[in-house]
Amino acid sequence: MIIENVAFPAGRHCETTTLGALLHHRGVDLSEPMLFGLGEGLGFVYWDAKSMDFPFLGGRTKPGMITRTVADRLGLTLHIQETASPRRAWQNVAAALDAGRPVGLQLDSYHLDYFTTRVRFGGHFVAMYGYDDTQAYLIDTAQQGGTVTTTLTSLERARNERGPMTARNLSYTIASPTARLDLGDAIRASIRSNAHAFLKPPIANLGHRGIGKAARQVARWLDRSSDPTRDLPLAAALMERGGTGGALFRNMYRDFLAECATIVDDDNLRLGHQLYAEIAPLWTDVSHHIAAAGETSDPDHLTRASAILTKLADRERHAMQILTGIRTD
Repeated sequence: MIIENVAFPAGRHCETTTLGALLHHRGVDLSEPMLFGLGEGLGFVYWDAKSMDFPFLGGRTKPGMITRTVADRLGLTLHIQETASPRRAWQNVAAALDAGRPVGLQLDSYHLDYFTTRVRFGGHFVAMYGYDDTQAYLIDTAQQGGTVTTTLTSLERARNERGPMTARNLSYTIASPTARLDLGDAIRASIRSNAHAFLKPPIANLGHRGIGKAARQVARWLDRSSDPTRDLPLAAALMERGGTGGALFRNMYRDFLAECATIVDDDNLRLGHQLYAEIAPLWTDVSHHIAAAGETSDPDHLTRASAILTKLADRERHAMQILTGIRTD
C-alpha cells in the first residue's frame, strides 16, 4: 500500500515537514517557514532535571502544538488518535493508509533504522505514506534523507517508547479546509499570539526569561557534564541543525516574517523581520562557543556564550514587543 503525492522536499524541521507533506497531499501548499509561523512555533525552554544527563535547550513550543495551531488557524480538520496498545496503534495507522490518507506520527527517533546518529528524542515527527510486509514508508527531513524506510518492528518500538516528550502511539490525519483560506488574518493573529506567549511565560524557564536563565546556567556547563567532550558538542549540534535552541528556528521565523511582509502591509512586521534577521546569527555564535568549550575545556567560551545569550534575551523581548503592535486589519 503506497499513497501517491505525499512529499515535502528540503524540509528542515520534523513537525513542519510532516505537516507540509500531509497538506500537500490535500492540495494545500505552504512554505515551511509559513507553517512554522502560523503554528506559533517560536519559543524557548531551558529544561534541566535530576533525571537528565545534560540540560535541554528548546527553541520552539512543545511537540504537536504547531500542527494543532495551524489546523485551528486555517480551519483544517485534525483527527488525532492515541492508544497504549501497539496493536491498536497499528490498526489506526493501517486503516487510514488503506483509505488513502497519509498519517502523521509522533515517535522516538532513536529506534528509526535510517538515523545515523542515535539520540533519544520522543518529540520526533514523520509522515507515513505506505507500508508492505516488512517496511514502513516515511517522509522525514532532508537531513535524515527525505523519503525513507524503516522496518515495521522499529516503527512499533519508536511509537511505543516512553519517556520525556513521548506520546502514546500518537497518529493523526488532516482534512482539507472547508472554506477559503484568509492568510492575512491568520498571519496577524498568529504573530500577535506567539509574541504575547513569548513575552509572558508562566515560568522562568520559558520565553525570553528562559533565555536569560540559560545565560546564567550555561557558564557552569563544564562542571554540569560528566563528559564535556561528548555533551557540549552534541548540544551545539542539536541547537544549530536540530533547532532545539539555536539558529534553525530563528532563521525559520525570520523567513516567515519576510514572507508575511509580502502579504501584510505593516511597519511593525517589517521591523520585526529586520530584528530577527539580526538575532538569528547570534544563536549560531552561541552554538559555536558551546562546541568549542567541549572540545577545548576552555571555560572562556562558555563565558562568551553566556554574554551573547544575555543579549539575546533582551533583543528577542524587544522584537516580540514590536510584533505585538501589528494591526488587526
